[in-house]
Amino acid sequence: MLPLRQLGNSDVKVTPIIFGAWAIGGWLWGGVDDHDALEALRASIDHGVTTIDTAAVYGFGHSEELVGKAIKGRRDKVVIATKCGNRWDAPHGREPITMKDESGNDIQIYRNSKPESIEWECEQSLKRLGIDVIDIYQIHRPDLETPVEDSVRAMEKLRKQGKIRAIGVSNFGLDWIKRAEAAAPLACNQPPYSAVQRGIEKEVLPYCRERNIATICYSPLERGLLTGSVGPDRKFPDSDHRSRHRMFTPESRQRIADALAVVKPIADAHHASFAQMMIQWTINQPGITAALVGARNAQQAEHNARAMEFTFSEEEFGKIRSAFDECARVMSR
Repeated sequence: MLPLRQLGNSDVKVTPIIFGAWAIGGWLWGGVDDHDALEALRASIDHGVTTIDTAAVYGFGHSEELVGKAIKGRRDKVVIATKCGNRWDAPHGREPITMKDESGNDIQIYRNSKPESIEWECEQSLKRLGIDVIDIYQIHRPDLETPVEDSVRAMEKLRKQGKIRAIGVSNFGLDWIKRAEAAAPLACNQPPYSAVQRGIEKEVLPYCRERNIATICYSPLERGLLTGSVGPDRKFPDSDHRSRHRMFTPESRQRIADALAVVKPIADAHHASFAQMMIQWTINQPGITAALVGARNAQQAEHNARAMEFTFSEEEFGKIRSAFDECARVMSR
C-alpha cells in the first residue's frame, strides 16, 4: 500500500499517486478499449493506487461507469473523486462550447454550476459509479454566470446529507478559491502542474499551503510529453486533443526531449523510467498532496505505481527542476 496523505482539513486520505480517469473515457483521447481500461483500474488498486479521480463529462458518463464496474465489490478499498459543472445533457448554463463526440458528431458542453444542477449531477454520478457517497466532489471549472458561493453552499448541503465527504474545486484561481472557501470548508483544488507548467507556484500553491487546502495536480506528465515516448515526429489523430495542443508543437517536443536527456542519468541511477522520475518529482514538491496519472492498460498502471518505490536526494530534485527551467519559462509565455 502507498502511504496515505491527508486531504486538507477533511477526514479523507488519498494516495500520493491518483488514477486519473480522463483518458479511459475515450473522448478527446482517440477512443478507448473498455477491457484494457478496466484492467488498468483494477491493476492500479492492486498495486496500491487506491484513489481514483474521474468526472461526469469524461466520455459523457462513460469514465464514471467504467470506474463503477472496476470498484464493484471493492468499495471499501478505494477513495473516489469526481466532478460536476460541465453539462452536455441539457442546454442550460454558460455559452456552450461546440466539440465533437467519439462518433464525430457535434456536441455542446455548457458550464453549469447552479445549485440545482450540482444536486442533479451528484445523483447521476452516484448511479453511474454505483456508490452511496462520493468521497471528493469537485466543481470542474469556474462558472462565470453563477456565484461560486451558491455553488459551494450546494456542495455543503450534499455533504451534510451524506452524499459527499469533501468539497473540492478544479482549475480555480486565487480569487475564486478565496470566494469558495468563504462559503464552506474547501478540502482541495485541482490545477495543472508539472516540471514545465509551474504557474501555481506564484500564488495559488502558497495560499493553499497556508490555508491547509490540499493540491491535487493534474497533467504531471504533460499528457505523455514528459515520458519520453512522444518524440518530435509522432502524429496524433484528429480525435486526440494533443493534435491541437500548444505543448505538442515540434519545437516544444524537441525542447522537452533535450531536457529529458539532461536528467536521464538521474533516472538511470534509480532504475526508473522518465515517467516514474517525473511522477516522483511532482508528488514531492512542497504543497503538492497528490498527482493524477492516467493509464490505458494494466502494464502502465503498475508502472506508474512503482514510482513510489524510490526517492531522490535534495540535489537530484534540484537538478531535475533546473533542467526544465527553460521549458517552464517558454510554456508560461
